[in-house]
Amino acid sequence: MTINVYTELTPNPATMKFMVNKLLINGSEDFATKESAEHSPFAKELFKFNFVNGVFFASNFVTVTKTEDAEWTDIEAILKEFVKGAVESELKIKENTADEAPNFEGSDLEIKIQQILHDYVRPAVEQDGGAISYKSFDEGVVTVELRGSCSGCPSSTITLKSGIQNLLQRMVPEVKEVVSEAL
Repeated sequence: MTINVYTELTPNPATMKFMVNKLLINGSEDFATKESAEHSPFAKELFKFNFVNGVFFASNFVTVTKTEDAEWTDIEAILKEFVKGAVESELKIKENTADEAPNFEGSDLEIKIQQILHDYVRPAVEQDGGAISYKSFDEGVVTVELRGSCSGCPSSTITLKSGIQNLLQRMVPEVKEVVSEAL
């Protein structure tokens, strides 16, 4: 199989999505620091580039966050070539590759919220090169964590309030507010 890599801008100007024509991972993996990439051969190699500031994997793409001093025009082709080679040589994203099905826990209400986030919100957030994970539900407030290109993205607050909060309030009347936990 020939691996094709194409890039897509994300709402966050510091991140770019590198899409491939192959499933890389079920779910997602976020490596916000070089140290967190210790058990990911793929991410560890990406962090060897001094302009890489963060790496995020989901389904068929890797989102790379660049350092402030780097310009996409200078590094996009280098990263594209690296991603192509890494996927072709089947460089592992995680050393332990057990597939993880969603494991929702908590009250019936919390499980319903997690299911909605997984089924409706996650695919949309992944389209922009990010990920969302459920943290807690307490007295009407749903706390989530945004990762990948969503972390630090200027439009993530709008997504959170007008998109995710409205959806959850329509589907689960007990939800009063959705907040994001800072990383």
